Amino acid sequence: MAVTLTEQAAKHVQQFITKRGKGLGLRVGVKTSGCSGMAYALEFVDVANSEDNVYESYGVKVFVDPKSLPYIDGTELDFVKEGLNSGFKFHNPNEKEKCGCGKSFHV
Repeated sequence: MAVTLTEQAAKHVQQFITKRGKGLGLRVGVKTSGCSGMAYALEFVDVANSEDNVYESYGVKVFVDPKSLPYIDGTELDFVKEGLNSGFKFHNPNEKEKCGCGKSFHV
């Protein structure tokens, strides 16, 4: 499987990389945090790590470290606008539940 971006998310990431003036793509991972145990982590990648798994969606590279991959394999990252708010939304088939605030999840 893989970690992918929707077309809208890829456009948003590409716009940010263009504004920054540098970047190879987006790193998607997890960190220990929150009420449910794990939270998603996003950051731009300027230098790839040799152990990274690299996927590509709509011309944007997605980097995932091997420790995060079992928790997010199969995830699709979307960029959505809901009213006045906009942001990334994770569609992770491995999630068993999310905390009430929506900031963390459990697999």
